[in-house]
Amino acid sequence: MHIEYSSGFIIYRENKSGKLEFLFLRKKNGDIDIPKGHIEKGENALRAAIRETKEETSLDVKPDRFFNIRRYYWFRFGKETIKKYLTVFLSEYMGGEVKVSSEHEGYEWIEPAKAVAEYSKKHYNSDYIDAAVGYLEKQRLLQELNEAYSRLPETFRKWELSRRFVPGEGPYNAEIMVIGQAPGANEDDSGRPFVGRAGKLLDSLLRSAGIPRKKAYITSVVQFFPYGNRMPTEEEIEACKPFLFKQISIIKPKLVITLGSLASMTVCGVGAIKSNHGTVVKRDGINYFCTMHPAAAVRIKSNMPIIKGDFLKLKPLAKEALSAKKEKGNQNLAS
Repeated sequence: MHIEYSSGFIIYRENKSGKLEFLFLRKKNGDIDIPKGHIEKGENALRAAIRETKEETSLDVKPDRFFNIRRYYWFRFGKETIKKYLTVFLSEYMGGEVKVSSEHEGYEWIEPAKAVAEYSKKHYNSDYIDAAVGYLEKQRLLQELNEAYSRLPETFRKWELSRRFVPGEGPYNAEIMVIGQAPGANEDDSGRPFVGRAGKLLDSLLRSAGIPRKKAYITSVVQFFPYGNRMPTEEEIEACKPFLFKQISIIKPKLVITLGSLASMTVCGVGAIKSNHGTVVKRDGINYFCTMHPAAAVRIKSNMPIIKGDFLKLKPLAKEALSAKKEKGNQNLAS
């Protein structure tokens, strides 16, 4: 059996009716496909996908930072059976004229359901189309939620937090969420969660548990900086809680890591994290893992072995959650 590797892009846009469409190329045999091609020597999957898309469509792409799925399928070429690995990326249509290569008859913007139906007639695996649709729907819902959340200072009767909103960051379809207390001064300046000293430690702890940061959606209970790094008030927490729980319901993670007493108590009712670190609470199909906040280990060195031990304990739960994102295959053979 021969093995091949290829990669490509799902390019999306909204049509005049506001409906989602994907760009497909029409092959000379009548089949449709996304822009994709072989990964050449010296290329990684993303570089190959960008090159192939340019060659086949003349379009530039802007890859989504977090959408990246891998699939495999078998097909026959003559008497040989070939196993092909396909890595799919996602990009919004950036504009420009589509000019197809000589190996294609033309192109079409097709609504996802119609594309899946056409793939199904040929017995081709099209689940990456469904994955892109689900991802983009979660993106839309979270963007709407964040727009409403960012306006909270306008409606809260006594606002004493920063007015700069620090949204969550990560894949909209993440299997793992990380929830801290609130942004610090570095996060308030950058507009990104966990970028200071505690953030660097968090990145290291996540790696020790087998979790690349780019695979986790990282956020906080309160997403506005409390000046002076003070503890958010009960009133502030209550105002922000509905937005946090809505984020969880949209993303639907399999594992949620709560950092510190405030996050652990707010999300799953576990307090006094010093004596309850490493606690696992299972609720509605989600594992909640409670541990110290990395800032506590940055400030107090004796906490470092404790939090490191917790993240090593977390490793099996993380592996189980991330297994849902492993490559999937299609057993059908196409000639």
